[in-house]
Amino acid sequence: MKLPMTPERSNLSKIEQHPITLRDKVQERMREAIIQGHFQPGERLVERPLCEQLGVSRTVIRETIRYLEAEGLVEILPNRGPIVAKMNWDDAKQIYEIRKQLETSAAVACAKNHSNETQDKLKSSLNALELAFKDGGTATLFQATAQFYQVIFEEAGHHIALEIVQRLNGRISRLRVMTLSTNDRFQSGFAHMTAICEAILSRDPKAAKRAVETHIHDAAQIAKRLLADEDMGV
Repeated sequence: MKLPMTPERSNLSKIEQHPITLRDKVQERMREAIIQGHFQPGERLVERPLCEQLGVSRTVIRETIRYLEAEGLVEILPNRGPIVAKMNWDDAKQIYEIRKQLETSAAVACAKNHSNETQDKLKSSLNALELAFKDGGTATLFQATAQFYQVIFEEAGHHIALEIVQRLNGRISRLRVMTLSTNDRFQSGFAHMTAICEAILSRDPKAAKRAVETHIHDAAQIAKRLLADEDMGV
C-alpha cells in the first residue's frame, strides 16, 4: 500500500505591516467621528448619507456599524436602526474600575522588572505624548496615549489584559474626550502620565500603583459629574 505523500513544511515569511483595507479606513473614520462628537449620543446613523459622505457602498457601512456595535460605540434599536450609543455613569464606572485593575497591575509588574530597553521605550512614548498634548489634536493624543499604555502592558507581559483594554478603547476614548475638554482637572493628564512613567523607571511599584490610581480617580470624578450634568440636561 502506497502511503500518501506529505508536503514539506516551509517557513512562512512574516508580514511586517498589515495592509489597510477600505473597511479599516471607514471604521477608523467613523470611530473618530463618534469619539470626537461629530455624531452625538442617540443620533441615528443613516446608511444613505453615510455612503454619500464616505464614498463607499452600503455593505461597507453595514459591516462598519456591526463592528462599532461590538466596540460599544453603536446600538441597534428595534424599529429605529443604528444610533450612537449613549454613555451613562454606570457603564463609565465599570470601565474605570476595569482600567484601574488592569493598569495598576501592569504598572506594578513593569516597575518590578524592566530592562534598559523598556526605559527607552517609555521615555520615547512619554515624549510623543507631551508633543501630542501640546499639539492639541484629538486623534494624535489618543494614538500617543494608547502607545504609552501599550508599552507598559507589553513590557509587563500582560498581553491578555492589553487585548481587553484595546476592546474598550472606543469607549475609553469617548470618556477621555470628556475629561480632557475640562479645565478643572486637579492635575493635568500629562502630569499624571509623567508620574506613572517616573515611578516605573524608579522601580517603585507602590508609587506606580498610586500614580495610576490617582490618574483613574481624577478622570472618573470628572466623568461622573459631566455625565450627571448630561442626564439633567445641563
